[in-house]
Amino acid sequence: MKAIVVREQALVWEEMDEPAVGPGEVRIDNHATAVNRADLAQRAGGYPPPPGASPVLGLECAGVVSAVGEGVARVAVGDEVCALLAGGGYAETVVVPAGQVLRKPANLSFAEAASIPEVFATAYLNLYIEERALIHAGASGIGTAALQMGRAFGNPMFVTAGSDAKIERCVALGADAGFDRHRGDFTAAVMDWSDDEGADVILDPVGGSYLKSNLNCLAVEGRLVVIGLLGGASAELPLGSMMVKRQRIIGSTLRARSIAAKANVMDDLKARVWPLLASGEIKPVIEEVLPIREATRAHELIAANQTFGKVVLRVRG
Repeated sequence: MKAIVVREQALVWEEMDEPAVGPGEVRIDNHATAVNRADLAQRAGGYPPPPGASPVLGLECAGVVSAVGEGVARVAVGDEVCALLAGGGYAETVVVPAGQVLRKPANLSFAEAASIPEVFATAYLNLYIEERALIHAGASGIGTAALQMGRAFGNPMFVTAGSDAKIERCVALGADAGFDRHRGDFTAAVMDWSDDEGADVILDPVGGSYLKSNLNCLAVEGRLVVIGLLGGASAELPLGSMMVKRQRIIGSTLRARSIAAKANVMDDLKARVWPLLASGEIKPVIEEVLPIREATRAHELIAANQTFGKVVLRVRG
């Protein structure tokens, strides 16, 4: 098979060995994958795959099942599916534990289905219904997924994003209001929106540089879920006010979780989100679809912070 291989940080489309199918696993003839910031971090050497995972980039895919291992009843050969991966999506063939595979909603293309697993699983894992939520990077893949699920599940939501135009699009997806991050500290805007109560949960891919402001606008007994470190990996922690308000800071990654934990999240998505995708109430948000050989261009688009939603790589078709 062919796959994108990182050679001194260059992305090269070349031949490599096809992965074998073991018990409890599914082989997929891959039609599409999507680009995540984790891919950029791995390419730069800062986010290695978990032990035993494919070294190939790519945390989600969509395609057709071409083989199943012993004990697999979840899907069958010929099924059109999408899958949550620990790695391997930038390749013609993918092998993944069966619990991380779901049949593709019939109304979605492979490109649309490939943009679902990582971001919707991450958003679902870290957000609960009926909570007032602050979503940073609302125009990102995870942000657009979280906004649509929040709207469907009844979450009041406030977003930060990089422009008024992006905020308008976030409001169309379900946000109540937003704040342009280029205007400085978002604390006052969030507190005004929440009637000075703060956000019950904050979903934050920024990390260090946002920590103080996040805690300032986090409600009593609220939780800050850090899912990325775009703004640095360290910051001064105001323990006193955090204790008084009984706040929680939670670090969360999806990729390193166990196969069983990922299967549980995918089962929850199947039960609660798949019907919304099938009805069209929730839709994947895609900025651009590019051929897999243009992976470098796709990474440049993500790095430039000008996209709204996902960038997808077409592997077949």
